[in-house]
Amino acid sequence: MTETWTFDGDCTAVTAEESVIVLRRRIAESRLETRLTGSAGRLLTVVSNTERALVMLLDEEGDPGAHAVSAGSGGGVSGGFRLANGQCDTYPDEDTVPLDEAFRIVRHMIGTGLPPADTRWAVDR
Repeated sequence: MTETWTFDGDCTAVTAEESVIVLRRRIAESRLETRLTGSAGRLLTVVSNTERALVMLLDEEGDPGAHAVSAGSGGGVSGGFRLANGQCDTYPDEDTVPLDEAFRIVRHMIGTGLPPADTRWAVDR
């Protein structure tokens, strides 16, 4: 059976393309933290500042998981990553990816159940 994914608080499974459309809309509405839940219990979280995104994949609730990283990001930092609870975070650019890359990662995860093979991940476990 193929894993299906839903946005937190919704029970309707989304396709890979629908997931990116909804994610873009949420970011445009300044809803910068989004979580998708897979039918196998995995969690895919995207926190954006509208230019970059922290993309985290957890095997289950409470798992430290892993996050996508950018090679050669120059050692900078970016702020404005607003969580659903109102907290605003700053992350090293190497721990985030450009927003278009985040969309590509989400599209691939939802479509195949796997991260893109060329995406680098930092394991937080």
